[in-house]
Amino acid sequence: MFPLIRGWTDVQRSPEANLRLGLVLCFVAGATNAGGFLAVGRYTSHMTGIVSSVADDLVLGKVGLALAGITCLMAFLLGAMCTAIMVNWALRQHLRSSYSLPLMLESFALLVFGLFGAAITAHSPIFMPITVVLLCFIMGLQNAVITKISKAEIRTTHITGLVTDIGIELGKMVYVNRLRGHSPVLFNRNRLWVQSLLVAGFMAGGLVGAWGFQHLGYVTTVPLAGMLLLLGLRPLLDDWCQRAT
Repeated sequence: MFPLIRGWTDVQRSPEANLRLGLVLCFVAGATNAGGFLAVGRYTSHMTGIVSSVADDLVLGKVGLALAGITCLMAFLLGAMCTAIMVNWALRQHLRSSYSLPLMLESFALLVFGLFGAAITAHSPIFMPITVVLLCFIMGLQNAVITKISKAEIRTTHITGLVTDIGIELGKMVYVNRLRGHSPVLFNRNRLWVQSLLVAGFMAGGLVGAWGFQHLGYVTTVPLAGMLLLLGLRPLLDDWCQRAT
């Protein structure tokens, strides 16, 4: 299995490796977001919606709900901060696992969410808010990982930007270049293909996550955690072996 995923989370990157990792993370984000909605009744990667909800709640005088939304926003922000701290520290240490560390933390957080789902259900008034904050933290953590890896070319936890880019490229594709003496408007076939794949990956993950939470419950997140663990384990083992010698 390791030879098939070698280089997916390594420091030495290629556009192909970025796309493969982006597809996996889009799938995980879609599954976590859709499944998490069925579990806690809130989409935890949609910061635009959360900020809008905070504004609505403040105007309507629902201060408690507004504070809850701000907490979710801060959790997402904290997740992105944790990724930046871990990645920059590891890069200074010249570790091949620089991009693996946040994925390992995300894997652990998803595993906690999946294994303790029964307790969350049994004591929902206590654990439900914590669960929402945890999922927002996970989404911020993951989105920052692929953002740093791909130099902001790929996002995985929300698809608004991806759909916008697809629309732009489709507009270029159907544009009729009639005026002579001007540079022709050309669409980027590769960019259109990449963005479409990422949206499809998010959709596939959403379908799997929704079906899994509907029929299997919280345990659905355990395979997702295992997938992230598998992706990040090889660079960690390489660093371990190098330091051992």
